[in-house]
Amino acid sequence: MSDSQKLHEVAITAIIRNGDGQYLIVRRSAEKKRFPKMWTVPGGRLETKDYTSLKKDTKDYWYNVLERTLTREIDEEVGLKVTHVEYLTSLATVHADGAPSLVISCVADYESGDVRLQEGETDDFAWVSSEEAKDYDLIDGIMDELMMADKHFAGSKAEWARA
Repeated sequence: MSDSQKLHEVAITAIIRNGDGQYLIVRRSAEKKRFPKMWTVPGGRLETKDYTSLKKDTKDYWYNVLERTLTREIDEEVGLKVTHVEYLTSLATVHADGAPSLVISCVADYESGDVRLQEGETDDFAWVSSEEAKDYDLIDGIMDELMMADKHFAGSKAEWARA
């Protein structure tokens, strides 16, 4: 196996639920190389500086790296603070440019802040129920993740399946 087959772009996203039980979705800007003008949930890529700039938690390791990355990305992309981050599912792809990508999808509760969109990343947002989300041009798979989030917040465990 070549080194390029071992290297993946790692991203983490959050389905953020507010106090009214609605989810935050954002529209990717037209300038984005992947999925321009499509609706999705906030998140972003893991960068080595997300942990290498910090003191290690043990002799050899940094812990809570994904959670820290997600918190940073949500703050940068939409200006919100979240709490109760929990794993929901994972997905992988090889993009048209040949870059393999692994995405960890989480759910989180809105904690504070007003939505403030990061220029060049997103250009619109909406707080929606999973039913209302059907009216948006979502990236394929996001609707299924919203349905999983509904089950998660209702106290059920669900694996990803086409809704």
